[in-house]
Amino acid sequence: MFLYILGLLFLFYLYRWIRELPHISNKGDKYVYITGCDTGFGNLLARHLDKKGFRVIAGCFTEKGEEDLKKSCSSNLTTTHLDVRSTESVNKVAGMIKDKVGTCGLWAVVNNAGVSVPSGPSDWLTIDDYKLMLDVNLTGVIAVTLSVLPLIKKAKGRVVNVASVFGRITGTGGPYCVSKYGVESFTDGLRLCLVPFDVKVLCIEPGFFKTNVTDSGILRRNVMMLWNKLPQDIKQDYGEAYLNQALATIDDTVSKISDGDLMKVVKCMEHAVSAVRPRVRYSAGWDAKIFWLPLSYMPSCVSDFVLRSKMPSLAIET
Repeated sequence: MFLYILGLLFLFYLYRWIRELPHISNKGDKYVYITGCDTGFGNLLARHLDKKGFRVIAGCFTEKGEEDLKKSCSSNLTTTHLDVRSTESVNKVAGMIKDKVGTCGLWAVVNNAGVSVPSGPSDWLTIDDYKLMLDVNLTGVIAVTLSVLPLIKKAKGRVVNVASVFGRITGTGGPYCVSKYGVESFTDGLRLCLVPFDVKVLCIEPGFFKTNVTDSGILRRNVMMLWNKLPQDIKQDYGEAYLNQALATIDDTVSKISDGDLMKVVKCMEHAVSAVRPRVRYSAGWDAKIFWLPLSYMPSCVSDFVLRSKMPSLAIET
């Protein structure tokens, strides 16, 4: 029985591999708009697709990000300032793209821009903390997508949204998971809506990778900033031991499980953009495949137990 199941799995993955081999032609005529290209996945993807022959439009938040990207890419790549939180900025870039792509439309938008702080236990945060992250990670994704959707429909192209394994299971407190669950929901709804227009809507769900999202320095400063603003009664509820354990988890666990090979995610993004028959969802990273996603299908009592065992202890629990 075991060998029979193993054989079926082998045939399934062989079939999927063969089915996903064909890629689109005429890449030089295809425009791809990527957000969050200053660093990390977006930066690597912009450079990678530029080498593959696509006409990349890279949205950067900083002038330095634009300058560095121009130096490492061909003249086919266009950089532009983009603040996904600003309606004016999003619409200005969309207008520029409309003029640039002409009648051929926009082949793909890759919504990659995102932040991971402020993050912490929910009662460490304010509603403004939630709004700050949602403005980038969720509202920004929706705003950018809607701003260029007519161009995507014209090209019968793709919308590629970068969510997270934490859009499938809540592994941390605060707004990060809320925003990524929202991206998953927006992606699912948009995918169903755009089927009649032959537009593909795809989702990338990375595990832990070494980017600004998992940078230990950024995460430590975030925890200390939140802790220092807490009222004394909440500090007493959690205790100094909780704070120290939280910082130790960032230094030890997050650093150890974060994969340094960002190309694992970039390859998923490339396939979503260029494959004739892309997948609806891409799970990038072994931790996503063998831990986070399987855990998300477990009963809540099981996933809660596993996640609680990895969290710092409260003063009242010791």
